[in-house]
Amino acid sequence: MEIFTRHHHAFLKLLSFRILMILAYQMMAVAVGWHIYEITHDTLALGLIGLAEAIPYFACALFAGHAVDHFYSRRFFGALAAMTLAINALTLAALAMGLIGNSQNAHLWIYGAIMLTGIERAFIAPSYSTLFAIILPREEYARASGISSSVFQAGLIIGPAIGGLLIGFASKTAAYSLAALLCLCAAIAMYTLKIKEPPPVIDNPPVLKSIAAGLRFVYSNQIVLSALSLDMFAVLFGGAVAMLPAFIHEVYHTGPEGLGILRAAPAVGAIITGLWLTRHPVNFHAGRWLLGAVAGFGVSIIGFGICTSFWMTAALLLFSGVFDGISVVMRTTILQLATPDAMRGRVSAINGIFIGSSNELGAFESGLTARLMGLVPSVLFGGVMTLGVVGVTAKLAPKLRDLELHQLH
Repeated sequence: MEIFTRHHHAFLKLLSFRILMILAYQMMAVAVGWHIYEITHDTLALGLIGLAEAIPYFACALFAGHAVDHFYSRRFFGALAAMTLAINALTLAALAMGLIGNSQNAHLWIYGAIMLTGIERAFIAPSYSTLFAIILPREEYARASGISSSVFQAGLIIGPAIGGLLIGFASKTAAYSLAALLCLCAAIAMYTLKIKEPPPVIDNPPVLKSIAAGLRFVYSNQIVLSALSLDMFAVLFGGAVAMLPAFIHEVYHTGPEGLGILRAAPAVGAIITGLWLTRHPVNFHAGRWLLGAVAGFGVSIIGFGICTSFWMTAALLLFSGVFDGISVVMRTTILQLATPDAMRGRVSAINGIFIGSSNELGAFESGLTARLMGLVPSVLFGGVMTLGVVGVTAKLAPKLRDLELHQLH
């Protein structure tokens, strides 16, 4: 592909960093979910994993975006985040081996490690987004977003599958240890990335003033704000995947291998979509594609909630990934094209708050509604609310609904 011939080395290294981090994170997510449910047998405890990560992420994301825009090398922050996640994985491995903690406080160690994960995640997206824009010219953003999404989704497929298999056939310690090794490799890939970074913004306003400028840009741009809001609420109410350990135990009656398969299923659909969009990028009716994709995601989640067959559920989750893959590529392309270079770190951080943390808050929402409504009704509620969000966004954000990508060039 043209991207790989013109920007071969730097782009491949950046993609290597991304997939290694996703693999490590997803392996840890499967292991942590299994670990905490094994200890507590409580759906709310699964939801609290998301909350433990979201709170520090919220607290740090805007400051991380400011730092990436104004200080040091973007590579430094990416490598530092990878090293932090490696330390978290090693801590959890030590806990699984019984070297630290005990049966009474093991869940507190897990939540503490997840809180540190929230902090490091705050730096990954701004670093990656800024480097992505430095390496690639604007006319290649749409196709590169498809490639990047495919790499991301490949990690979502392989990571949970490896995590589930390692837990089932080896141990949680093995899953945590391999995740730590992958993080170290990601840090090396980022640190050795050879590109000429533009100097940080010379005008260095106070932190809060800088953050406020990023927030004003987002909230004054209907297209950016509505695209972020659409995905945030869709992910928030469609976070049923966090309840898969409970479905595995109570509905499908399989082991950790089944958990790995179901967690990977959405990514199978998304990577197929990403590869298709790499060769056939969407150039017309971008807003309608985005709205339709989120609606399809909501329908798939409703189907998942009412299905009792393991393999039919896997198929429905695969379709949810197809629609989510379209949504991710369209949103990423819109944000890259609509964001000024000097604000990429801050806007990416705000995007992370809207989207990234909504995964964790969605997990908490699913855990809480599962406790209040029951496991299946909580999933159905989330799918119906997702469809409602699409309808409201289509009505209130006509600029997004009628958006064509050429309007952003």
